[in-house]
Amino acid sequence: MAESKGYRYLPPQMAERLRGLEIGVRRPMDGSHQGLHRSPSFGSSVEFAEYREYAHGDPISRIDWPVYGRSDRYVIRQFHEDVSIRCTILLDISASMAYRQDGPLSKMEYACHLAAGIMYVMIQQGDSVSLITFDREIRQHYEPCGTFVGLRPMLLGLEEIEPKNEGDIEAALHVAAEMCKGRSLVVLISDLLQEPDRILRGVHHLYHDGKDVTLLHVLDPAELSLPMSGLVEVVSLETRRKLVVDLRQIRDAYLAQMQEYLEQLRRGCQEVRADYLLAETRMDAYDVILKRSRAV
Repeated sequence: MAESKGYRYLPPQMAERLRGLEIGVRRPMDGSHQGLHRSPSFGSSVEFAEYREYAHGDPISRIDWPVYGRSDRYVIRQFHEDVSIRCTILLDISASMAYRQDGPLSKMEYACHLAAGIMYVMIQQGDSVSLITFDREIRQHYEPCGTFVGLRPMLLGLEEIEPKNEGDIEAALHVAAEMCKGRSLVVLISDLLQEPDRILRGVHHLYHDGKDVTLLHVLDPAELSLPMSGLVEVVSLETRRKLVVDLRQIRDAYLAQMQEYLEQLRRGCQEVRADYLLAETRMDAYDVILKRSRAV
């Protein structure tokens, strides 16, 4: 397709596969014009939902007079309100995202494919999207757009990302909550390498501001299974600290702690009806986006 030609993270074949997918939301949105999505709230639209009893102050024009003629009851026809979604992609570009061991791509490259794919889906379904990149602070903020022409700077911006600084996910989420005004969809794409309770404090901030939140948790398969063995020197990509460890001695404890960490994130997201998807870098990015499209 012409609009995706030449983009590293949205090649034409990927764009073609994404056509027809739709990403929905569970919570009411602040769409400024009618779009493709039905809001949980009631308003004025073309899709009839249900009747309710007439109440003082309701417009008389909303009374269903044929029903009154049959039942001698004053009832109001209610309709579902169709709204557009405003989506913000929060993309972690901290140094840990450069990691690659068993996956075909680094976590950063994989995350960029996810970001590009979701942004494309939002535009092609008639909504708007913006992109915010962060590590320990906000690094780039692209204004919302609703066209393929407006999407181009974001797709090109993904190609310039170099993960190199320490990250602070909680701090970035608090700032993003203030930047993203009103009720909207926020998609966080990150390896979530921070204490779960801190991350979840940021997620709760977004939720209580009316956001519909999705977490795409990007990890290399090696981070989940720890396949290496023997003595190895471990180097933190963010702090550059080095540590020599015997993987045979720590594997069981590591795997148990990893499962506890993942479960804590899942439970915390469930509490605020946030969508949580684990995305290993050997998974097809399309399948992750497809799973999110079916989540609502």
